[in-house]
Amino acid sequence: MITKVHGDILLSSAQAIAHGVAPHDHFNQGLALALRERHPAMAKDFRHYCHQQNPKPGHAWLWAGPERVVINLMTQEPAPFSQGHPGKATSHNVNHALRELAKVLKKQNIKSLALPKLATGVGGLPWDEVEPLIHQHLGDTGIPIVIYDKYEAGVKADEKLNG
Repeated sequence: MITKVHGDILLSSAQAIAHGVAPHDHFNQGLALALRERHPAMAKDFRHYCHQQNPKPGHAWLWAGPERVVINLMTQEPAPFSQGHPGKATSHNVNHALRELAKVLKKQNIKSLALPKLATGVGGLPWDEVEPLIHQHLGDTGIPIVIYDKYEAGVKADEKLNG
């Protein structure tokens, strides 16, 4: 079940939050920055993971902290050099990352997921390209999927995670 809500995704009651980043991302803008500020260990672990594995766009990486699971979807192209800005997201990368996300949700037995309008902010894709991919890959997961359609700082959304 996929629903849309307005509110602050950082206040979500979903078991996991998924968001878009680039391989070797610095987590210095958008939702990634907010997550880094709230979970600095995640950003540190992501850097270590990237140095060890050198992931490609289209991959998904799960981080489980003490109070939150965050799934980092590599929807954007990596920066052309180490201190550069990541490239834009592509539909190809989003498609592959969402396919990986569906596998992670099943393998890790994730019971609910919140995500923003993936790859449309910093990533630069139009929502009408991304939304059908979300429905294609996550529509039959059998878990509540909550899309934060509009950001409202400090507002707890009515997610209806239990039916």
